[in-house]
Amino acid sequence: MKVMKFGGTSVGRPDRMRSIAGLITKDNESKIVVMSALSGTTNSLVEIGNNLNKGEKSKAKELIDNLKKHYEDFIAELLKTRDGLAEGKHILEEHFEFLNIILKISYSESLSKDILAQGELLSTKIFSAYLRESGIHHIWLPALDFMTIDAANEPQVGSIKVKLSHVLKQHPDEKLFITQGFICRNSRGEVDNLKRGGSDYTASLIAAAVGASVCEIWTDIDGMHNNDPRIVKDTVPVHQLSFSEAAELAYFGAKILHPASIWPAQYFNFPVKLLDTMEPDSPGTLIEAKTETEGAKAIAAKDNIIAIKIKSTRMLLAYGFLRKIFEVFEKYQTPIDMITTSEVAVSLTIDNDSHLEEITKELEMYGRIMIDRGQAIICIVGNKIASTPNVLIKIFDSLSNVPVRMVSFGGSQHNVSILVPEEYKEKALVQLHHGLFETVKN
Repeated sequence: MKVMKFGGTSVGRPDRMRSIAGLITKDNESKIVVMSALSGTTNSLVEIGNNLNKGEKSKAKELIDNLKKHYEDFIAELLKTRDGLAEGKHILEEHFEFLNIILKISYSESLSKDILAQGELLSTKIFSAYLRESGIHHIWLPALDFMTIDAANEPQVGSIKVKLSHVLKQHPDEKLFITQGFICRNSRGEVDNLKRGGSDYTASLIAAAVGASVCEIWTDIDGMHNNDPRIVKDTVPVHQLSFSEAAELAYFGAKILHPASIWPAQYFNFPVKLLDTMEPDSPGTLIEAKTETEGAKAIAAKDNIIAIKIKSTRMLLAYGFLRKIFEVFEKYQTPIDMITTSEVAVSLTIDNDSHLEEITKELEMYGRIMIDRGQAIICIVGNKIASTPNVLIKIFDSLSNVPVRMVSFGGSQHNVSILVPEEYKEKALVQLHHGLFETVKN
C-alpha cells in the first residue's frame, strides 16, 4: 500500500481534481489518498473565525456567503451528471449550514478548530462525489475516526495504527481510500488539527501506521529545489536527499514539505517522494535513508528570526550557566534555532516572540540582554558539508559583502547556518547560489 498526499493547489481547481483521479488510478496498488482543503479555503475559514472572535458577525456572514459561491461554481464545473451535482449540492448545504449556525453561537477556541476542519471535509467529500460519478470505486475515510493527538498535542503512531487498522479491516477488499489531512481529534475527543502544513504530517503518520511502500507528496512544484525559486533564477530540483538533509531544509524554510513529516519516515524507514501534480512524469525528489553525494546540495532561508544576546563577564563561565539559560526557554516552550558562545556572551536565535517579554525579564538576572529582530537564517545543506573541501571557502567568499551576525558550524554534518539581517536575505541567497552551484557548471 502507498500513501499519496495532494496539497491545496493540487486540488484547487476542477481540472486538477480530474488529473488527481487519473493519477490515483494509474496502477493497481492499494492507496490511501490524503487531501488538503482547496487552496484559499483555510485562509477564508481563519478569517471567518477571526471576525466571529471580534464580534463582527455581518462580516463573517459575508465571508461565508462568498466562500459558498466559490464552492457552488466549483462543483458546477466539476460534476456533470444530475446525480453527481445533486450530491455536490447536498455536501455544500451540510457544511455551509454548519458555518451559518455558528453565527448564533458564542465563539471559542474549540469552535475555531471545528470551523477550520470544514475545508478538508469539503474537499474530500466533493472529490469522493466526483469519483463516484466517474465510476471509480473507493471508500471515504473519516480522519477523525483514527487521527488523534495526546495532551501534549503530539500524534502517537501506535494509537493511530490500531485505530486505522480497525477501520481498514472493515473494508478488506477495497484498494482505494480517500481521507483528510490536517484534521484530528485531541485527548479530549474534540476536533483539532496538526497546524499549518499538517496534511504532509498526516500522510507521513498514515504511511508509518500502515507500513506503506512510499509516501508521495504531490504539490505544484517538481521537487525540493536547490534554492528558493521565487528569489533565485535557474534553480533545479534536487534528485535525492537523505532524511537528515531534507529535515534541515524543511525546518529552515523549504516550504514544499512540513518539517515534522520527516521523522515518521526516518523512524519507520519508508521513502518520501516529492512530485508535481502538473508535471506527473517529472522525477521530483526522493527522500530516503541513504545519501548519494557529498557537498552542498541546497540552500533554504527562514525569516522573522529574533537574535538574543546575553552578555555577562561575571557568570558566563560559571558552572550551570548555560543550563539556566536553556531552562528559561524550556519554561516558555520556545525552541532555539542557533546558538554561539564566547568568553563573555551567548547569542542565540528564536522564531517565536509570543513569550519574548517574559523570557527577556528572566534572562536579565544573568546579564545584559540585547534583542535584534528582523533577522534571517540562511541554511546550506548537504552530506558532510563541513568537511567537503572548499565548501566553507565558497560560502564565505559568496558573503563577503553581506553582514553576517552569527555562524553555526560543526553541530551537524549536514548544514552550515548563517544569520544575516533580513534585508540581506535575497542578496545572500543569490550570491550563495552562484558561488556554490553555478561555478560548478563553469
